[in-house]
Amino acid sequence: MSSTPSRAEIVEAHRRSGRSFTAGGIESFVLDKGSGEPVLMMHGVPASSFLYRKVIDQVAGNDLRGVAFDLPGLGLAERPQGFDYSWSGLGNFACAAVDELGLDQFHLVVHDIGGPVGFEIAARFPDRVSSMTILNTLIAVDGFVKPWVMRPFGIRGLGELWLASMNGLTFLPLMYAIGVKDRRATTRAELAAYVDLLKRDDRGRAFLKIMRGFETTAAKQRLYVDTLQAAEYPIEIVWAKDDPALGVKTKGAAASELLPDAGFTAIPGKHFFQEDQAPAIAARIAVAASRSHQA
Repeated sequence: MSSTPSRAEIVEAHRRSGRSFTAGGIESFVLDKGSGEPVLMMHGVPASSFLYRKVIDQVAGNDLRGVAFDLPGLGLAERPQGFDYSWSGLGNFACAAVDELGLDQFHLVVHDIGGPVGFEIAARFPDRVSSMTILNTLIAVDGFVKPWVMRPFGIRGLGELWLASMNGLTFLPLMYAIGVKDRRATTRAELAAYVDLLKRDDRGRAFLKIMRGFETTAAKQRLYVDTLQAAEYPIEIVWAKDDPALGVKTKGAAASELLPDAGFTAIPGKHFFQEDQAPAIAARIAVAASRSHQA
């Protein structure tokens, strides 16, 4: 009789399902499954490539190659003390990772602050992006205010206390409130594994630097908006319509207004809808990839 895997076993299975690589002098971790055109999936916080494990399986089943790597300070990536954990710094690493992984042409998927980081990639390599699928993220970043659940992390002292109090048990109510709509889709141990992948050896100190390095400036907003509006590749916006952090009527509508030519699909789900809507997300990624062949 099989038992439900523990959170430690889940993290170890995740580690075994991918491989390590080094880019820009920093060791990281990548999930890479399937064959065909690469689909690069950028995660945000407090997540890692683990967030995309189900989507990658679905994408690989659609005759595409799913790729997701860990950003420095998160997941199984290194957490160097002197690293620049701003969106610019993470973007520089991501661009180095794209080169290291040999992604000369790829479809790009972005989520959460993986949006700004992914837009840094798109700004650097506009001719290498074949399509983009935008999942619940920020484009209009100027003056962005973090949702209540993430706001304490940006405050010195309070952030350390808030993070120290977070464990498998305390994280579950937050994930159910903010992240996961269908509780049947993901086990409690899988959700608790997010905490283990977040804290690891540095107890989450690099994560706090990321949370304090948001570049919510007019200059960054211009860069991201200009990059997307000038894009010659198809863009699909896929929004979890029950997301209480980045609402469909606010952030989703703003994304659609900035990119009126993009396809827009709202599907049931909360912020981490990769957990319970992987087939639907993979289907929209396939639509974006198909549209790139028609352009």
